[in-house]
Amino acid sequence: MTTLAVALDDKYTLRQGRVYLTGIQALVRLPIIQRQRDRAAGLNTGGFISGYRGSPLGGYDLALGQARKLLEAENIRFQPGVNEDLAATSVWGSQQVNLFPGANVDGVFGIWYGKAPGVDRSLDALKHANSAGTSALGGVLMLLGDDHGGVSSTLVSQSEQVLIAAMIPVLNPSTIQEYVDFGLLGIALSRYSGCWVGFKAISETVESSGSISVDPERLDIVIPDDFPMPAGGLGIRDPDPLVEQERRLHGPKMAAIAAFARANGLDRQIWPSPRARVGIVTSGKAYRDVREALIDLGIDEARARELGLTLYKVGLSWPLETQGAITFALGLEEIVVIEEKRGLIEDQLTKALYHVAQRPTIVGKCDELGQVLLPSQGTLNPLLVAQVLGRRLLARVDDARLRQALQRVNERAARAAPTPAALVRTPFFCSGCPHNRSTKLPDGSRAGAGIGCHGMAMFMPERRTSAITHMGGEGANWIGQAPFTGTRHIFQNLGDGTYYHSGLLAIRAAAAAGVNITYKILFNDAVAMTGGQPHDGPLNAALITQQVAAEGARKIYVLTDEPDKYPADTQFAPGTLVRHRDQLEEVQRELQDIPGLTVLVYDQACAAEKRRKRKRGLYPDPPRRVVINDRVCEGCGDCSEKSNCMAVKPVETEFGRKRGIDQSDCNKDFSCLEGFCPSFVTVEGAVVRKAAALATPDGAGLFAGLPSPALPALDQPYDVLVTGIGGSGVITVGALLGMAAHI
Repeated sequence: MTTLAVALDDKYTLRQGRVYLTGIQALVRLPIIQRQRDRAAGLNTGGFISGYRGSPLGGYDLALGQARKLLEAENIRFQPGVNEDLAATSVWGSQQVNLFPGANVDGVFGIWYGKAPGVDRSLDALKHANSAGTSALGGVLMLLGDDHGGVSSTLVSQSEQVLIAAMIPVLNPSTIQEYVDFGLLGIALSRYSGCWVGFKAISETVESSGSISVDPERLDIVIPDDFPMPAGGLGIRDPDPLVEQERRLHGPKMAAIAAFARANGLDRQIWPSPRARVGIVTSGKAYRDVREALIDLGIDEARARELGLTLYKVGLSWPLETQGAITFALGLEEIVVIEEKRGLIEDQLTKALYHVAQRPTIVGKCDELGQVLLPSQGTLNPLLVAQVLGRRLLARVDDARLRQALQRVNERAARAAPTPAALVRTPFFCSGCPHNRSTKLPDGSRAGAGIGCHGMAMFMPERRTSAITHMGGEGANWIGQAPFTGTRHIFQNLGDGTYYHSGLLAIRAAAAAGVNITYKILFNDAVAMTGGQPHDGPLNAALITQQVAAEGARKIYVLTDEPDKYPADTQFAPGTLVRHRDQLEEVQRELQDIPGLTVLVYDQACAAEKRRKRKRGLYPDPPRRVVINDRVCEGCGDCSEKSNCMAVKPVETEFGRKRGIDQSDCNKDFSCLEGFCPSFVTVEGAVVRKAAALATPDGAGLFAGLPSPALPALDQPYDVLVTGIGGSGVITVGALLGMAAHI
C-alpha cells in the first residue's frame, strides 16, 4: 500500500492530481480551475460570484469567504448579495463589462447561487438576464440549491420548472467529480449559446465528500461542428431590440445548446448492448440510486447484457437533446425513466419519441395504466428503485436469479419501512437563545411567524405564533386579514437577516396600509439559521431604528440584556427608548395600544455565536457559573418557565425529580435566576472541572472487555453507518474515513 502526502489546502491549491473535498468546496475550486483554463488558452478573464445563502448551499458563501485570498489572486471577486434577485442582477452586470469602454479583461465568468425560494423570487431578473444573454468570453453558471425532502425549508423544492419558464438550460450532476466537470462544461455552454446555465445542487451530493481529479486539462471541451453560428454570435449586445432577443433565444440559442450537448456527450449511454430490450433513463442523484439499486439486484454490466438491459445517463435535463435520446431508444421495447420529484425528462422523451414508428413503452411517474410507479412527492431511495426495476424486468425476462434478488430487496424494504416514531424530536432554541425570551407575548395577543430560528416558536403553543410567510413577506399577510377580523393588533417577528434581505419592504407595506402591527425585529448580530454568518452589509440596532422611523414607525423601543453598552451619542432615531429586556411585557402592552406601525428592536447576541466566539477568545466570557442545590430545590420548574432554557434539566434524586444546570450546555444567559428560588447558587471565578476518565478495576479501560470487530473482506464494498444528530461529530467521522481512504 502506498499513501499520499496531503495537506488540507490541497483542495484549493494542488495544481493537478487528486484532492479530497466536499461538494461545497468543489464549487469553490471550480472558478479557480476555470481561470486556470482561460489563462492556458491565452485569455485574460475575471470571475464574479454573488448570491444568497440557504441550505443546501448554506455554507457556500462561508467557504468562499475563507478562500477569498486564493480567489482574488485569480482575479475572482466574491460579493455576497443582499438578496437573490439583486445578486442575479449583479451577475448580469458582469456580462455587460465588455459592452462599454474601459474593460480590463476579455470577459467575466459569473456564478450565481441560491436556495430554491431564491430562484423563485428572482425569476424576473433571470428572465431579463437570460434573454439579454451572456458574454462570449464570460458565461454564467447558476447553482440551484434544491431541497427535495423538505429537510430545511418551508416548502419542498424543485427549481427546474422555474428555469424552464426563463428558458435556462439545466445541468444535473451526479457526483462531486461532475460538480467540477459539469461546472466547466456549463460555463463553456453559456459562452457558446449565450444562455445562463442552471446547475442542480441537492444536499445528498453537495454535503457529501470525495476524492476527485482537479487537473485543469483533464476535460476536453469540444466546439460543435454541426451548428452554423449566426453572424454576430449569440451573446449579449447593446442595443438589442426585445423581439430580436426573443428570436435568438427561441431559435438559434436552443439549437446551439443541443449541438453543444451532442458534441460533449452530456448525455451518454451506459452498458450499450445490441440485445438490449429494456432501457433506463435517469439523471443526477437518481442515477446513483439506479446504480445502487442494480447492485442490490445483482446486476453488473455482464448481467445487464444477459437481461437485455441498458442505461442512458442524462446530464442536461432540460432541454433534452433529442437526437441522442432517439438513437438510444431505437430497438428497445420499454424505457423506465427514473427521476426525482415531478417528471421532467419523461415528458420530453415521450414527446421526442411520439412520431417514431417503433417507439417503446415509456413509464416513469406512472405505469401504462396510470398507476403511480415512482411518486413525485418525497425523495427516491435505492430500495424503491430496485423494487420497480426488478418488477419491470421480470415482466419481460423470466430469470430465477433476478427473482431471488428481488425477493431479498422486498424483505429489506419491509424491514426498512417507516413506523410511527415513539418519540418525536421537536426543534428547540439553543440554551441561552435570545428567542427564548423575545418571542414571549402578553396574554391575549398573537404573533406572526417568519423565516429564521425564531420560527421555532410555532412549535410552542403557549407562544401563540403562527402563519409563517415566505422570506421578506413577514406581516404583509396581516394587511389582508386586518379589515375582516375583530382582532385589533398583532405582533410580527422578523429576524435581522431577513430584515436586511427584504423584510424592510414588508414594514413599508404595513405602514402604507395603516394596519395596527408591532414588528419585533430580533437583532442577534448574525444570520444564525445558516451557521452564524455575518450580515451582507452594515447593520446595527441604531441603524434599524433610523430606517423604520423613516418608514413611519410611530413608536420605537430597543430592548437589550445590556442597556449600558450604548454610549450616550449612539445615533438612535429621535424618540427611541432603550429599556432592559426585563421590561418586555410592559413595553409590548404599551405598543399594542398604539395605532399604526410600531417597532420593538430586541437586541441580544445569538447564544451559539457567543459560545463559538468565546472559545476563540473573541467575546467576553463572564467568570460566573450558576448551579442548583438539589437539596433545596423543590422541583417546581419555575426556572424552566422563566428561562425556557434547555440547560435547565431534570435531575432524579432519592427525594424525587429536581432541577440541575447542565454546565456543558449552559451559554450563561442567566435567565434562570429571575425566579424566586433559594436553591440557586452563583459561583464567581470558578472553572468547570473535567470528569475523570472511566476505568475498570484493573485499569484496562471501560471497553477492555469488548471483542474486536470482525473486519469484512475487501473483495466487495461495504458500508459504515455512523449514527448521531447535527453537532455530534457525524460529519467529522465521515470526513476522517473519507480522507483516510483518499490517503
